Amino acid sequence: MDITRNGAQASTPTAAANFVGRARMQPVFAVGSPVRVRGGKVTFEPGARTNWHTHPKGQTIVITDGSGLVQRWGGPLEAVNPGDVVFFHPGEKHWHGAAPTVSMTHIAVVEHDERGVSADWLEPVTDEQYAGK
Repeated sequence: MDITRNGAQASTPTAAANFVGRARMQPVFAVGSPVRVRGGKVTFEPGARTNWHTHPKGQTIVITDGSGLVQRWGGPLEAVNPGDVVFFHPGEKHWHGAAPTVSMTHIAVVEHDERGVSADWLEPVTDEQYAGK
Protein backbone atom coordinates (compact mmCIF):
# COMPACT_ATOMS: atom_id res chain seq x y z
CA MET A 1 0.00 0.00 0.00
CA ASP A 2 1.16 3.52 -0.80
CA ILE A 3 -0.35 6.66 0.70
CA THR A 4 0.29 10.08 -0.82
CA ARG A 5 -0.76 12.73 1.65
CA ASN A 6 -2.86 15.66 0.46
CA GLY A 7 -0.58 18.58 -0.32
CA ALA A 8 2.56 16.42 -0.38
CA GLN A 9 3.29 17.48 -3.96
CA ALA A 10 3.54 21.15 -4.90
CA SER A 11 1.42 22.68 -7.64
CA THR A 12 3.13 24.33 -10.59
CA PRO A 13 1.96 26.59 -13.42
CA THR A 14 0.79 24.66 -16.47
CA ALA A 15 2.77 24.87 -19.70
CA ALA A 16 1.84 28.18 -21.34
CA ALA A 17 2.21 26.58 -24.78
CA ASN A 18 -0.71 24.22 -24.04
CA PHE A 19 -3.16 26.55 -22.24
CA VAL A 20 -4.99 29.83 -22.80
CA GLY A 21 -5.01 31.81 -19.54
CA ARG A 22 -3.62 30.77 -16.18
CA ALA A 23 -3.88 27.33 -14.63
CA ARG A 24 -1.96 25.29 -12.06
CA MET A 25 -1.38 21.54 -11.87
CA GLN A 26 -0.66 19.44 -8.79
CA PRO A 27 0.29 15.76 -9.24
CA VAL A 28 -2.05 13.50 -7.26
CA PHE A 29 -0.92 9.97 -8.12
CA ALA A 30 1.17 7.91 -10.53
CA VAL A 31 0.84 4.12 -10.68
CA GLY A 32 2.41 1.31 -12.62
CA SER A 33 5.95 0.28 -13.32
CA PRO A 34 6.88 1.96 -15.50
CA VAL A 35 4.25 4.57 -14.69
CA ARG A 36 1.22 4.10 -16.93
CA VAL A 37 -1.59 5.99 -15.16
CA ARG A 38 -1.33 9.49 -13.71
CA GLY A 39 -3.78 11.76 -11.97
CA GLY A 40 -3.42 15.48 -11.44
CA LYS A 41 -5.48 18.25 -9.91
CA VAL A 42 -5.78 21.16 -12.33
CA THR A 43 -7.17 24.53 -11.28
CA PHE A 44 -8.15 26.97 -14.02
CA GLU A 45 -8.65 30.68 -13.33
CA PRO A 46 -11.84 32.19 -14.85
CA GLY A 47 -11.65 32.02 -18.64
CA ALA A 48 -8.59 29.73 -18.69
CA ARG A 49 -8.68 26.56 -20.76
CA THR A 50 -6.54 23.93 -22.40
CA ASN A 51 -5.63 24.00 -26.05
CA TRP A 52 -7.37 21.49 -28.26
CA HIS A 53 -5.73 18.13 -27.63
CA THR A 54 -6.16 14.35 -27.80
CA HIS A 55 -5.15 11.43 -25.60
CA PRO A 56 -4.06 8.13 -27.14
CA LYS A 57 -5.67 6.17 -24.27
CA GLY A 58 -8.47 8.65 -23.47
CA GLN A 59 -8.89 10.94 -20.46
CA THR A 60 -11.27 11.10 -17.51
CA ILE A 61 -11.85 14.36 -15.65
CA VAL A 62 -13.77 14.67 -12.38
CA ILE A 63 -14.97 18.21 -11.62
CA THR A 64 -14.34 18.97 -7.94
CA ASP A 65 -14.88 22.73 -7.59
CA GLY A 66 -16.28 25.71 -9.49
CA SER A 67 -17.85 25.73 -12.94
CA GLY A 68 -16.31 24.75 -16.22
CA LEU A 69 -16.79 24.15 -19.90
CA VAL A 70 -15.86 21.16 -22.06
CA GLN A 71 -16.15 20.50 -25.76
CA ARG A 72 -15.26 17.78 -28.22
CA TRP A 73 -14.43 18.73 -31.81
CA GLY A 74 -17.67 19.25 -33.72
CA GLY A 75 -19.79 18.91 -30.59
CA PRO A 76 -21.71 21.41 -28.47
CA LEU A 77 -20.17 23.44 -25.66
CA GLU A 78 -21.12 21.72 -22.38
CA ALA A 79 -21.21 23.22 -18.86
CA VAL A 80 -19.77 21.05 -16.06
CA ASN A 81 -20.03 21.36 -12.28
CA PRO A 82 -18.73 19.61 -9.15
CA GLY A 83 -19.44 15.88 -9.22
CA ASP A 84 -19.63 15.69 -13.02
CA VAL A 85 -17.37 13.11 -14.66
CA VAL A 86 -16.31 13.49 -18.31
CA PHE A 87 -14.63 10.77 -20.35
CA PHE A 88 -12.91 11.80 -23.58
CA HIS A 89 -12.46 8.80 -25.86
CA PRO A 90 -9.02 7.82 -27.20
CA GLY A 91 -8.05 10.18 -30.02
CA GLU A 92 -11.07 12.46 -29.44
CA LYS A 93 -10.06 16.09 -30.05
CA HIS A 94 -11.31 18.21 -27.14
CA TRP A 95 -10.64 20.99 -24.64
CA HIS A 96 -11.73 21.82 -21.07
CA GLY A 97 -11.44 24.79 -18.75
CA ALA A 98 -13.11 27.26 -16.41
CA ALA A 99 -16.28 29.21 -17.01
CA PRO A 100 -15.80 32.88 -17.98
CA THR A 101 -16.33 34.29 -14.47
CA VAL A 102 -15.71 31.31 -12.15
CA SER A 103 -12.62 29.17 -11.57
CA MET A 104 -12.79 25.40 -11.99
CA THR A 105 -10.80 22.51 -10.54
CA HIS A 106 -10.81 18.95 -11.82
CA ILE A 107 -8.88 15.76 -11.29
CA ALA A 108 -7.54 14.55 -14.64
CA VAL A 109 -6.67 10.87 -15.11
CA VAL A 110 -4.66 9.72 -18.14
CA GLU A 111 -2.85 6.59 -19.21
CA HIS A 112 0.43 6.69 -21.10
CA ASP A 113 0.69 4.72 -24.33
CA GLU A 114 3.54 2.42 -25.31
CA ARG A 115 5.66 5.47 -26.28
CA GLY A 116 5.13 7.08 -22.87
CA VAL A 117 2.80 9.71 -24.39
CA SER A 118 -0.39 10.73 -22.58
CA ALA A 119 -1.44 13.79 -24.65
CA ASP A 120 -0.93 15.27 -28.08
CA TRP A 121 -1.30 19.06 -27.87
CA LEU A 122 -2.84 21.03 -30.73
CA GLU A 123 -3.91 24.61 -31.49
CA PRO A 124 -5.32 27.07 -28.93
CA VAL A 125 -9.07 27.35 -28.41
CA THR A 126 -10.07 30.70 -29.89
CA ASP A 127 -12.21 33.21 -28.00
CA GLU A 128 -15.01 32.51 -30.50
CA GLN A 129 -14.82 28.75 -29.89
CA TYR A 130 -14.72 29.34 -26.13
CA ALA A 131 -17.87 31.48 -26.43
CA GLY A 132 -19.61 28.69 -28.38
CA LYS A 133 -19.80 30.65 -31.64
